[in-house]
Amino acid sequence: MPDNATSTNPAVQAQLDRLWSLSPGADVLGLDRITQLLDRIGNPHLSLPPIFHVAGTNGKGSTCAFLRAALEADGKSVHVFTSPHLVRFNERIRINGALISDALLAKYLERILDLAGDIGASFFEVTTAAAFLAFADHPADAAIIEVGLGGRLDATNILPAPAVCGIAQLGIDHQSFLGDTLAEIAAEKAGIAKPGVPLITSRYAAVVASIIATAAETAEAPYFPMGSDWDAAVYRDRLHYRDGMGKIELPLPRLPGPHQPMNAALAIAMLRHQDAVPVSEAALKAAPLWAQWPARLQRLDHGPLTALLSRGNALWLDGGHNEAAGEMLAKFLDGLSPQEKPVHLIVGMLSNKDVAAFLQPMRGKISHIYSLPVPGHDHHRTDRFEAIAREWGIVSSAHDNVADALAAVAASGDSAPILIAGSLYLAGDVLLRNDQLPD
Repeated sequence: MPDNATSTNPAVQAQLDRLWSLSPGADVLGLDRITQLLDRIGNPHLSLPPIFHVAGTNGKGSTCAFLRAALEADGKSVHVFTSPHLVRFNERIRINGALISDALLAKYLERILDLAGDIGASFFEVTTAAAFLAFADHPADAAIIEVGLGGRLDATNILPAPAVCGIAQLGIDHQSFLGDTLAEIAAEKAGIAKPGVPLITSRYAAVVASIIATAAETAEAPYFPMGSDWDAAVYRDRLHYRDGMGKIELPLPRLPGPHQPMNAALAIAMLRHQDAVPVSEAALKAAPLWAQWPARLQRLDHGPLTALLSRGNALWLDGGHNEAAGEMLAKFLDGLSPQEKPVHLIVGMLSNKDVAAFLQPMRGKISHIYSLPVPGHDHHRTDRFEAIAREWGIVSSAHDNVADALAAVAASGDSAPILIAGSLYLAGDVLLRNDQLPD
């Protein structure tokens, strides 16, 4: 589904307009187009600093955030490529930790698009090439590259020899591209395995772990799964990590959510199972408290949206949109509201997402569903959410935008917490409306 990226900068917008006119207008997988594109611009991906390559259904972005926090806590300069963006296209490309400037972004997009006209490269492929070109032009100690979709055929998988690869939590998502079962999805994610490159993974069910182990063996990649070569657990409000090099006791992540300690642990395991970029134990211990990752159980600050809530309801934002995300949010909600009082859910979801699978884990924890469109994207209609609300025996209502939904919550007089979820694109709209642009 296209990202519908826009920019307030005329030079960047001119190149985004060109990109939309040249690209197929949809996600496509395969390495042929990115190979041609990179060859035409001098193969910048062969001149990058040591690479940390991260795949996964959920948690890959947070893992990237913990990697960045640890490396920067150790004084390292770090490039980062992630997707999608929330508000500004520039968020996808960080040069030495800072968002790419409009001037550089326009320059790199123009250079690539001048040479890409007959290739039919996708939006993501051109963006990936721009990131690699920017990173090759600016020295750094490390580069963190997040897989866009899947792994085996994702444009980022053109990278020949990362320092280390990691796979975060797995779940059902993007079925039209990756398959309908966890086994099929795991096989696609495991496609990032490379000869001689350590592959670090989260803990999975036996059938999934077996598939990834086979992929690692076929690729001749040293395989280090959680629960075997390394492990981690939360005990007495601390994160306890161990591997063959010893044990580390760390603070729990500042990022909220019951899933974040294991994302932090995966990042630590990736750092400790590679030798291209040494990182001190002190930096590893700092990372859980330094990491930031917007729209992942983010409590919104005071702004135009929170000002609408006269009773001071806690307002939480999350871009989760699949079953695994719904399960994580359900666990978060269990500890969020006093006296187990149900919360208000404001939700909008893309039309290619499974509404029931996402919402079902939160049944019994929601008092009212406020449904929204997802600006600029095909999305589920109001009646889909109304049907679920009827089944649950709760109230639902439809609203044009998040401000209208929040006004309705305020009018109810209920001070219970509010969760906005269902789409990263919706989350970006919320951050923009609340004057909280990611930086």
